[in-house]
Amino acid sequence: MAPLPFFTQHQETIPAPKIKFYYQDPMAVEKLSQTLAAHLKERDPEGRCPLVVVCIGTDRSTGDCLGPLVGTHLLRMPDLPCAVYGTLDEPVHASNLTEKLAYIKANHANPIIIAVDACLGQAENVGAITLAPGALKPGAGVNKNLPEVGDIHFTGIVNVGGYMEYFVLQNTRLSIVMRMAQQIANAIYQGVCLAYKHRSVAVARGIQ
Repeated sequence: MAPLPFFTQHQETIPAPKIKFYYQDPMAVEKLSQTLAAHLKERDPEGRCPLVVVCIGTDRSTGDCLGPLVGTHLLRMPDLPCAVYGTLDEPVHASNLTEKLAYIKANHANPIIIAVDACLGQAENVGAITLAPGALKPGAGVNKNLPEVGDIHFTGIVNVGGYMEYFVLQNTRLSIVMRMAQQIANAIYQGVCLAYKHRSVAVARGIQ
């Protein structure tokens, strides 16, 4: 029997190199999810690779808890066809990132990794969510030398950068971070379900 298609024909699009939407935009989740699904198809047209979401950050900093909030939201969603690392209860941060990446490599064969992290930017971009192919460099805004993460990545600009970054992250409004995290989680869930709708949860997580 022929394998089910990874995408239906009308969904086949070339993903944009990078897109950005503000979390208040009513089209943000739809556009981000469609673009994520297109990136997944481009990287894995036959849908054979397990999918892993790595949400980077710590619950000890308001601005830097974006990633763990995304991971926590994702784990509450039904039949999520991917593995998730980085939640409020078990965050992935500077102290354990290398260890977690080694664990993922050992336990998921040739995974596609979607990375999520908070970042700082210009004032007019606060509240923007970006999605792009390639890895992100966590900790770059606060001068930490950490390994690059991801084949595809989301970033959320939570506050203004350029001066006293640790202080700025600690004093970021939780309301904005929580709303951005929900939008990113919804976009990942919808995008992954669109891309992996013909696959079982177990196969997509790489545990069969």
